[in-house]
Amino acid sequence: MKNIDSNTHVRGESIYVDDIPPRQGTLYACVFDSKVAHGHIEALDVSKAEAHPDVVKVVTYKDIPGINEIGGIIKDEPLLAEKEVHFQGMPIAMVLATSEHSAHEAVKRIEATIKAHHPIVDPREAHAKGELIIPSRTFRLGDSENAWDECAYIVEGSAESAGQEHLYLETQGAYAYPTENGSIRISSSTQGPTQVQRTVGAVLGLPMHKIEVDVTRLGGGFGGKEDQASAWATFVALGVYLTGKPVKYILDRMEDMRMTGKRNPYVSDFKIGLSNDYKIIAYQAEYFQNAGAAADLSPAIMERTLFHSTNSYFVPNVTVQAHSCRTNIPPNTAFRGFGGPQAMFVIEAAITKAAEEIGVPASVIQKANLLKEKDKFPYGQPAGGNEAVDSWVRAEEKYDIKALRAEIDAFNQSNQLYKKGLAFMPICFGISFTKTDMNQARALIHIYSDGSIGISTGAVEMGQGVNTKMVQVAAHYLGVDPSRIKIETTNTTRVANTSPSAASATADLNGKATGIACNALVKRLTGAARKKLGLSEQAVITIKDEFIHVDGQQTELGWEALVQFAFLERIALTENGHYATPTIHFDKEKEKGHPFAYHVYGTAITCVTVDCVRGRYEFDYVKIAHDFGSSMNKIVDLGQTEGGLVQGIGWMTMEELMYNKEGRLLTNALSTYKIPDIYAVPKEIEVDFLESDKENMAIFKSKAVGEPPLMYGIGAYFAIRDAVKAFNPQAEPPFSAPFTPEKVLMGLYDGKANNVESVPVGAVKAKG
Repeated sequence: MKNIDSNTHVRGESIYVDDIPPRQGTLYACVFDSKVAHGHIEALDVSKAEAHPDVVKVVTYKDIPGINEIGGIIKDEPLLAEKEVHFQGMPIAMVLATSEHSAHEAVKRIEATIKAHHPIVDPREAHAKGELIIPSRTFRLGDSENAWDECAYIVEGSAESAGQEHLYLETQGAYAYPTENGSIRISSSTQGPTQVQRTVGAVLGLPMHKIEVDVTRLGGGFGGKEDQASAWATFVALGVYLTGKPVKYILDRMEDMRMTGKRNPYVSDFKIGLSNDYKIIAYQAEYFQNAGAAADLSPAIMERTLFHSTNSYFVPNVTVQAHSCRTNIPPNTAFRGFGGPQAMFVIEAAITKAAEEIGVPASVIQKANLLKEKDKFPYGQPAGGNEAVDSWVRAEEKYDIKALRAEIDAFNQSNQLYKKGLAFMPICFGISFTKTDMNQARALIHIYSDGSIGISTGAVEMGQGVNTKMVQVAAHYLGVDPSRIKIETTNTTRVANTSPSAASATADLNGKATGIACNALVKRLTGAARKKLGLSEQAVITIKDEFIHVDGQQTELGWEALVQFAFLERIALTENGHYATPTIHFDKEKEKGHPFAYHVYGTAITCVTVDCVRGRYEFDYVKIAHDFGSSMNKIVDLGQTEGGLVQGIGWMTMEELMYNKEGRLLTNALSTYKIPDIYAVPKEIEVDFLESDKENMAIFKSKAVGEPPLMYGIGAYFAIRDAVKAFNPQAEPPFSAPFTPEKVLMGLYDGKANNVESVPVGAVKAKG
């Protein structure tokens, strides 16, 4: 089944927030934000902005009728600064004007006197000063402190991974207008409609039922709109509350980049011990997470880092500790992978460093330590439904690893100034929200009297194809053609108390809820068919291909006639389905439990060619064996796999997010922040569907695919490092991502012997 949004997307007819026709009298908002990363507001003069002829109101924290707070996990983030500012880009005031241009012009007239304090941008400094968002947490398995004596090899080191800008095509934005009885309707570009509803209600001092949030779709989210969309929706709702007029605010790209949080940067230390046969005996890691100025989702992201600290390996003795460090940059937030990739990069760095010191390929250590069925993770959950070894073996055999290595060796021997590198990247990623109570969903289904069907769920479509999968689920259970089904907008008045579309769990949770509702409707409809056809209780009745089947044989009673009969019989044709993931639980006191419904596994093989004069590189191929379970939509799942891979490669290679010591974002535009384009992606991406019929709690056993493929991009870093070592075996570049061409060049010529004669640049021949 094709993506149901394809036609409207390519015709430019799909509706986003900025496509909603403005109502008469609409005001436009713009935020005045701090130019100081940390300081005390001594004076704020908005008089010149208020004097602008098109300005209706300038809003400060004093105008907030409820609580000046938008923090979700921890209440530590004001909507508008009061006396202190904690990052450059922190909102201080909001202008409401009759045009977007006038709102931006008026903001320039606002003057703030801020006494600057010393800003902290380094998480290690924050940790040393006790600036932590929450108390540090530690996961343990076995006894790592006393296991080092058993190790033949012990290696220590450090690794750092930078942040990453979400760079969704559609920037943050919202549009709100007043409705009857003091209520407000908000169209928001958010992954979490209920979170927006809850936040707006608290800031305005209104109950949630007064706030309606509606989402048609997003132009990308990647986690950046899971929590942070709430602020912009709250701004427009506050404007509506104060003026009684519709209010719109769509951030421009530089506003969005300056004022929103990113993927959390991490700096980490590791220690790994191995036996003579390369089994990992002990592993320790300490993670310093750069949370930014407020909690946002960093505590939960830090937890996910601990959950994925050992990736797809079994390590009997583990101690991993994480610190969520408060700094003076915008509060960082969810990003595809949610802390898991940061942890995986550290253990892959540890394995790579150990392999280099021992003198064996990293893949030898990786393969020797892959999880086997019933091995336990550090948090106590067994690795059930395990595909770690199967995916590795499948990749080796499917893609003929011996031939690939032979080709690379031959190339490297015959080329002095170009070198190829290869890396394996196994992954293991848990599927569920790690906060147990968030693993619930609802679906509302209407069967109309003409046989057409409307479905509302808590799922937000943001390009991942979840609407398509919801149609597939309903069509399967109801036995009808997909063309009969319409997916409604995600709306808090139809489906309440939803979890955000995140954690790769959206299709599972909402699909299961849809299935439950469909089954209830089918039970009623087959009962109606039994009555209409005069069948006994022993007859087996099913609905298939839009006809009633009795004991496997098609009858003449079709779907539309059945629905009409049920309607006339006054049988309910509306149903609400509720699903809560069973068996999952986690005890934060013991740091043990069963937090995930299941795990997704896979293995990627990445090959790169490095220009050893310039430090540039090209990815020749990425070949993947991925655990899809029993994929319900290969077209959608393939797109997610390719997109996730490329986004991961971008994070590891070129997306260099930089703040200076004063907390100012230097990579604040697309001229300074680079993402992969058509020339940066691998020349070949091959994905093998490692299909499995093993039991899992996924919808139709079709495993989640939103986040896991991003981790394959980590292999790009280590493939580049392998090529650098092929050119200069003595090179020891630091484990610092992204591995930009500048870092590659410095790594190639790090002052140690490379046994390569100096060659004039003009003499360099084309590779090969």
